[in-house]
Amino acid sequence: MGIGIIMGDKKKIILYPNAERDVGYEVTQKVGSMLNDFGRSTVLCRMFDDEAACAVPHGVDTSVLEKELASAEMIVTFGGDGTILRAARAAADLGVPILGINMGGKGFLTELEIEDISLIEMAAKGEYRIGTRMMLDAQVTRGNEVICRDFALNDVAIRGDNKVIDLTLFGDGQKISQFSGDGAVIATPTGSTAYSMAAGGPIVEPSAHNIIVTPICAHVIEAKAFVLTSDRHVSVEIGYKKHNPAYMSVDGGDHVCLQSGDFVNVGKSERYTRFVRLSNRSFYQKVSEKLGEKS
Repeated sequence: MGIGIIMGDKKKIILYPNAERDVGYEVTQKVGSMLNDFGRSTVLCRMFDDEAACAVPHGVDTSVLEKELASAEMIVTFGGDGTILRAARAAADLGVPILGINMGGKGFLTELEIEDISLIEMAAKGEYRIGTRMMLDAQVTRGNEVICRDFALNDVAIRGDNKVIDLTLFGDGQKISQFSGDGAVIATPTGSTAYSMAAGGPIVEPSAHNIIVTPICAHVIEAKAFVLTSDRHVSVEIGYKKHNPAYMSVDGGDHVCLQSGDFVNVGKSERYTRFVRLSNRSFYQKVSEKLGEKS
């Protein structure tokens, strides 16, 4: 049975697959059929605009995510963390919750593995919990001008372009650290298991409200990761000592080029990402499973 539209009292459920992970939308169509069997309306929204890349199966209608959000109960993603990050950017303003099915790698943000999809029945019946995750707002200032604004679920990363850069880190205007290195990551607790952890930062429970500041390959012993309360405002100044190219990326997205003297300002956002919770798997279990530790 293909993905269909069933009229009912409840809001529709958006199916949002990464076609590079769910080739031919095989799992997406299976989950769509399960939801339809429980009387739920579904709509498939493509992650990519390129029809050829998506290889949409014949007879499957698709729509645009942003168009469907206002009338949606939830988004079910099929892919890895990158798929969820894309969905989160679109859904945050309307507060539409996300249920992630892992078809990628580690999948720290996903709720279900492929073998767990029978739990979709609970989502169809409305038998789920909602968890909220804090987000970050970021802006780049050059002189007195704001040249970029963005927001993140995972992190704001500042990197050199294959060369060492000079950075000064501030918290509420007070200097935290100054160093030369590969860059710095400002992360949410949700993003603590991503780039921040790879750079040597701490793992923080995702429901916490903190800002984690982690230097990347700093050339000074004293440059350590800091865990700040969520009401702090973090600023990173791009130094003048080394005029090497630098850039900022938000949740692994497009690069914003930075110059000496630029400030990247980061603080807690008023936006939140909401996640659908179905399983009883704890955060500690997930960390152990995803990081490959065996009991």
